[in-house]
Amino acid sequence: MAQLTQGKTTLKDFLASPQVNGRYEWVDGEAIAKVAPKRFHSKTQRAVLRLLEDWGDDRGEVGVEWAVQLSRQGQSWVPVPDVSFVYKERLPNNLGDEPCSVPVDLAVEIISPDQLFGAMAEKAADYILARVARVWGIDPGAQTITVFQAEALPVTYRGSKALADVYFPELAVTAEPVFRQAELLA
Repeated sequence: MAQLTQGKTTLKDFLASPQVNGRYEWVDGEAIAKVAPKRFHSKTQRAVLRLLEDWGDDRGEVGVEWAVQLSRQGQSWVPVPDVSFVYKERLPNNLGDEPCSVPVDLAVEIISPDQLFGAMAEKAADYILARVARVWGIDPGAQTITVFQAEALPVTYRGSKALADVYFPELAVTAEPVFRQAELLA
């Protein structure tokens, strides 16, 4: 297995390195460490995972920090969503233990306390341009879920406002139960 050093590298070297199995994303030819999650991030991630597993396990694959190979600004890009979902009919039959080779249907990014919403929104736009169908930007501090999709303005959900999406039939989501399950509501 190749060990990466600081600076630019190839996608092939990144995919063969230990970083691909860690908390690293590949951006503009460099392995970039993701922010280490804190307690509220972890609890929110678990709550979203449970929600998506209950709905989607028989529909596709739910991933936790599963890298996905995409294209960003004309270059290869390997982000690592906090949680993702891909419909099973879109997954290759011979998929092994590697990054997802198709754009996921849902990428969930949970905002860390030291991360700005604008940076997450920029990343969401990159996902959408890379043909990811939906991105949920979840802010544990504000207790909101912002949904990004192509050719539509982002929509933010809080409290009991229902997030209904024809792309995910029968998936019922409101922010309040997600944050209650994460034990973040007062």
